[in-house]
Amino acid sequence: MTKLATSGSNSITMRLWTAPDHAVVGEVATVIADAGGVVTGIDVADSRHDRLVVDVTCSAADADHALEIVAAVEAIDGVEVHKVSDRTFLAHLGGKIEISSKVPLKTRLDLSIAYTPGVGRVSSALADKPEDVRRLTIKGNTVAVVTDGSAVLGLGNIGPGAALPVMEGKAALFKRFGDVDAWPICLDTQDVDEIVRTIELIAPGFGGINLEDISAPRCFEVEARLRQRLDIPVFHDDQHGTAIAVVAGLTNALRVVGKAFADIRVVVCGGGAAGTAIVSLLEAAGVQDIIVAERNGCLVAGTPGLPPAHEALAARTNPNKVSGSLHDGLRGADVFIGVSAAGVLDAEWIRDMAPDPIVFAMANPDPEVDPVQAAKYAAVVASGRSDYPNQLNNVLVFPGVFRGLLDARATDVTVERMLRAADALARVVTDEELNASYIVPTVFHADVHHAVAAAIAGS
Repeated sequence: MTKLATSGSNSITMRLWTAPDHAVVGEVATVIADAGGVVTGIDVADSRHDRLVVDVTCSAADADHALEIVAAVEAIDGVEVHKVSDRTFLAHLGGKIEISSKVPLKTRLDLSIAYTPGVGRVSSALADKPEDVRRLTIKGNTVAVVTDGSAVLGLGNIGPGAALPVMEGKAALFKRFGDVDAWPICLDTQDVDEIVRTIELIAPGFGGINLEDISAPRCFEVEARLRQRLDIPVFHDDQHGTAIAVVAGLTNALRVVGKAFADIRVVVCGGGAAGTAIVSLLEAAGVQDIIVAERNGCLVAGTPGLPPAHEALAARTNPNKVSGSLHDGLRGADVFIGVSAAGVLDAEWIRDMAPDPIVFAMANPDPEVDPVQAAKYAAVVASGRSDYPNQLNNVLVFPGVFRGLLDARATDVTVERMLRAADALARVVTDEELNASYIVPTVFHADVHHAVAAAIAGS
């Protein structure tokens, strides 16, 4: 059968009842491999004279593939599949985050300090001196992760409840990589006025606002209005976090191929929130020739029927008025950056780009082009996936960004700060380490978030 690309996010554990025969267990592993699965663990949970209870964990390509693997195992003589558990769903049972106390609560004295009457002294002091709220409360280290559920991952407008697991995950990443306490806020409205007013009302309890998975063009207005009204930083991660990661990756990719920002032509596929922010930061980095491609082709200023957001984007890009399809826009281009949809780029089109082309196919979970196919023609390939080299993901960015903003007691996020963050992220990869398969560090690199935080804070 055709080998499928497996993923740890599609991992299952099967509890099997088998005869007490090692040959049977070996056959299970063989059958799973033949079905295209990858065995990651075999554990004997119980042993009796007449039966083994074995837990077999394996990775599949997707849910349907997992069912095929289970069916193949069930067909083995002497094996009964007693239970199948999806490890991703198990990890989400009851949610992924919790609140814990930083102070002991074991005695009456503890209560009198942490709560009444001691807490009243602190509240009175803050009423007299509001500027100390960040120092004496969680505000100084807390971020609200806010969504309306309108553009969740690549799943679209699935609503606030379905968005909650993603926001929980974001909060967990904030803590793990930036030591920032974040909390998911899922709003049951997609009205701009209601979103803005709700965030205004809850802002006193937070040191920063991370807007997440809000669709364009609504997200642009929400962010702009909040930045005008709040005295804490507002950062739409889908826009600016992605843009910082792209500029960092492109900085190093250009080092690999020996080109400069000022001399390249870039095609950005996708004119939504991420695409618009990428264009802005690329322009700030010195790129002068950018074409934005949407479903109907390259954006050209003055084209009848363009939505206002796309007309504004077209007015500042495509200086040579290149028209036609994405393929037309790619002819002679040095860089393709995709933040759009799966499969929109034919790998063969990369042949028509400039020498040593760079391809960033970042649609998730399925990129604009198969990275393996793209690598046949491109000098450097990156994607948003963790199972290929060069993962460009905003998890490289947002924990350090907010760590730096909170440490600096910043009130806004400037373009200068974002460019510093991109440069710092790129510099984590040393000259000795840099190559076409390693243009950005892994998120687990010890220096990543410290470097970004220091750049954002200005130190």
